[in-house]
Amino acid sequence: GVQCNGWSVHVPSDVTGELGKMVILPCTFTHPYKTFDRALTAIWRIKEPYNGTVIFKCVSQSSSELCRTAISHKNKYKLLGNPRHKDLSIRVDNLTWSDSERPNLHCSCFTPDLPLHPDLLSLPVAIPTAAPRIINITVSSSRDHTFQARCTAEGEPAPALTWTGPPYSNLSSSSSSSHRVTRELRSLTHDGKYTCTAVNSHGRAEGAIYFYKFRASDSSSFMTLIFIPLAIKVVILLVILSFAAFSR
Repeated sequence: GVQCNGWSVHVPSDVTGELGKMVILPCTFTHPYKTFDRALTAIWRIKEPYNGTVIFKCVSQSSSELCRTAISHKNKYKLLGNPRHKDLSIRVDNLTWSDSERPNLHCSCFTPDLPLHPDLLSLPVAIPTAAPRIINITVSSSRDHTFQARCTAEGEPAPALTWTGPPYSNLSSSSSSSHRVTRELRSLTHDGKYTCTAVNSHGRAEGAIYFYKFRASDSSSFMTLIFIPLAIKVVILLVILSFAAFSR
């Protein structure tokens, strides 16, 4: 933790969260007083410790008053701790990828007469990580009449993608952007099940497609398939006409 004038702030080196869920950001502090009944302000900032955007702020005027929320960015930050009990921990709801793109979170606590810039009591907290998730898996054809399978997955850290399936379809290429990765399996030639597997340090995910290439029959078989039903219809028609003529 960071210490100055008997004050110290303690946060973990990093926090792991799951995409779409909530995460708790712990932050505790100490002070040199036996009792502390003065006004107190708790602030969480992103990116810069001095001038970063305030995402959460609460103020308590006395020990008998709860820390009232003054700022909660997009209403997704909630105070869990009690600053009067030296706890500034907050809860972050509905983690998104934008949360992981913020380099640091800074926790600070100060009083109006504390002879120290409050943000010097800050420490960075990094969030979040995410298990892999397959978000798209498709098969497409190109102008040269070949087929490709494409798989896209996301996770933090970015997952490693592998294809498994029928033999001789091992030509592949990949591309990545931040937490998202795409891997393409080119020149599909064998029918069967193709499985895309995404793996990172927090888990794995799988998606599968079934590929069956249409094969036209040879010309003789094709003509047979056409003329057999046609011949049957002609025979039926002749029988009907003969029966009608005989009835007269």
